[in-house]
Amino acid sequence: MGDRPGAAGDPPRGPRRRAEELLSVGEVAARSGVAVSALHFYERKGLISSRRDDRNQRRYPRGVLRRVAVVRIAVRLGIPLSTVAHALRRLPDERTATAADWRRLSADWRTELDERIEQLQRLRDDLDGCIGCGCLSLGRCSLINPGDRLGADGPGARTLDVSLDRPARGG
Repeated sequence: MGDRPGAAGDPPRGPRRRAEELLSVGEVAARSGVAVSALHFYERKGLISSRRDDRNQRRYPRGVLRRVAVVRIAVRLGIPLSTVAHALRRLPDERTATAADWRRLSADWRTELDERIEQLQRLRDDLDGCIGCGCLSLGRCSLINPGDRLGADGPGARTLDVSLDRPARGG
């Protein structure tokens, strides 16, 4: 099946499409590899935005493709969606974000990622000692209760280190 020329008035397709033209939700889904339902979810969370056309259908500026890509990367890195939304609100709406805009955004996340890498390295290093002792003693275990810091609060159950219990993603 060959390319069929569009009817009069149809917007140009493919590379000829002008940057200021808007994309349908289906086009954004196809280009980004993200389900339509996920795009609607991203919009509800304030990660992306659309306009409504005269038929009340969502239309997205082409720059939304970069935003969706950043959201997908952030999710893979375990960055909470609320953090992503906050960062994206600082990007310009009136134009496609530049490489400098994205560098500033990623620099903001670098410290958080470095801290998480450090936590994971400590966890990895402590895990060997924990498995080696085999006791999981709350009084001695460097993984669960280093230095028996929870024992200083008295007897009974205690909250574990929440920095290690933080979910990988959230909203």
